[in-house]
Amino acid sequence: MLNTIIIEDERPSRESLLQTLARVSADVNLVATITSVQEGISYLGKPHNADLIFSDVQLPDGLSFEIFRHCVVDAPVIFVTAFDEFMMNAFEYNGIDYLLKPVDERELDKALKKYNMLQHHFAGKNDINKLVSPFLQTKKTRLVVKKGIESIALPFDDIVLFFTENKVVYVIDKSGKKYLSDKNLGDLEMELDKNRFFRANRQYIVNINYIRSFKPYEKVKLQIDLATSDVNHAIIVSQETAPAFRKWVYEA
Repeated sequence: MLNTIIIEDERPSRESLLQTLARVSADVNLVATITSVQEGISYLGKPHNADLIFSDVQLPDGLSFEIFRHCVVDAPVIFVTAFDEFMMNAFEYNGIDYLLKPVDERELDKALKKYNMLQHHFAGKNDINKLVSPFLQTKKTRLVVKKGIESIALPFDDIVLFFTENKVVYVIDKSGKKYLSDKNLGDLEMELDKNRFFRANRQYIVNINYIRSFKPYEKVKLQIDLATSDVNHAIIVSQETAPAFRKWVYEA
């Protein structure tokens, strides 16, 4: 029996997927339905018995990638969405396949066969790193930024933070130099190494290697102090994000 979780906020889409699953395989058992990012973090942050997860990408309170960024999930994911623009991001978050809505029965059958093949090939079925590693791309080490008319390949190791101001995204390096990025913070957040970079708030993404310390701010928030004097930014972590930030700092 294949224990599955479906992450999908639209009831017609959930029911359609379940009906297609029933036609493709009689051995599927739905153990949970999740309809939002927060619900997903709450459920998947605790022990569960899911073998496989089907997940939409766009949920009412954000992208489902946020669930897998906050939780250590030991089940592979088949992403099911109406858009193909998130395909490359999907394989960074336990993804083993990416299906477009409406789900074609033959494509779903192929996805399940791929899952079974991977499970058979890799002895430890709970070793998610082995299971999804064939689909992971080599991590980039540099980001192309702009300084005037010049395009510069800036090593991620040298980037202290990203911040947005007046809808423009800036990159600050360890020498305090400022560059322009043609990507917004949301896109950068999806592409960056989650062990190294953290979205502190709507304005900032910080590099853990340049955090000297953090301290309480207004009782429930946190203030980050950077390790380089050449970068003078007051970075405040919100009350909602503070627990995830503490976890990230301690576990990175």
